[in-house]
Amino acid sequence: MAAPELGIIVVDHGSRRDESNRKLLEFVEMFRGIAPCRIVEPAHMELASPSIAEAFDRCVERGATRVVVSPFFLLPGRHWQQDIPQLAAAAAARHSGVEYLVAAPLGLHPLLAQALNDRIHQCLEHATGHRDSCDLCAGTDACQLRGNGGQ
Repeated sequence: MAAPELGIIVVDHGSRRDESNRKLLEFVEMFRGIAPCRIVEPAHMELASPSIAEAFDRCVERGATRVVVSPFFLLPGRHWQQDIPQLAAAAAARHSGVEYLVAAPLGLHPLLAQALNDRIHQCLEHATGHRDSCDLCAGTDACQLRGNGGQ
């Protein structure tokens, strides 16, 4: 029996802001460079397209017989425990013979601590004039030192 063809769906919450939804697409492109398979699709849980169902269909169209739905969330919550599994089950029900798994959110992974540390240093360097803004803060006033005007 042949090994299952793996497809991965990276799913975030979804936003009304196109800019936020585009960041998921950028992340998925980055992830494709290290993914353990050739089929990787983005999805939004709600508010934007592609949906989990659309991404699941796309994985199957591309040959996936096993699909991992990977929440792009930091910690467990209702979306991971209830909403995403329900949406994944509904999507999978349309594809006989295709297995699926809803993976755990990112959680307390040590690389996240390093990423947070890197981001803090980058923002401080920008706010103190020692570095250009990152792509998230560019064109905004989000990354600057502020004071309360007192003492």
